[in-house]
Amino acid sequence: MAGEIDDAIERADRESFTRQPPKTLQARINFLIKQLKTTKAVAQEIGVSQRSVERYRKGERKHPPRGIAERIDTAVRAHWQPQVRKRRQKQAATSGGITVETRARFGYTAPVGTTDDGRFRRLTVHLPPAYAQRLFDARNTGASDQQMRGIIAEGFKEIYFQDGGSRATGLSDVTLNDIDYLDLDY
Repeated sequence: MAGEIDDAIERADRESFTRQPPKTLQARINFLIKQLKTTKAVAQEIGVSQRSVERYRKGERKHPPRGIAERIDTAVRAHWQPQVRKRRQKQAATSGGITVETRARFGYTAPVGTTDDGRFRRLTVHLPPAYAQRLFDARNTGASDQQMRGIIAEGFKEIYFQDGGSRATGLSDVTLNDIDYLDLDY
């Protein structure tokens, strides 16, 4: 499921944290156990044995290998402050909208006599709350990265390319390809 759009939403969620996640390994493991309820569930989440989780929890092992430390950090951040994330997403979906900053190749279908060659553009566009709601709903239902790209491309078509219907009225389809970078803010 993880793709460029999903990663961008995750980064935007992390910017909304009101407190920093636990710093020490022992505190991180204890937090994960509190969230996931068992050491076995934590072990499956981070890809180690249940006994290793118990050692980290007791402080018998304080320095896991780099790959495991990164997985622990990712798991902690994924479970950190879920209510803050939900509140911020709800605000974006009902009143604030989202701002999408990207450098990507945009392709489009246009009327005969115009060019439809895709080209790289660097755009920062504020999309209305309806697009934020669609994007969050798609992510929560397990939509593919391509489907979420379609939602953003549709928003770009309406807001940027057609300027709310005042120009490029013959533009029928916009695609978002070859993403160099994509960042969301809400």
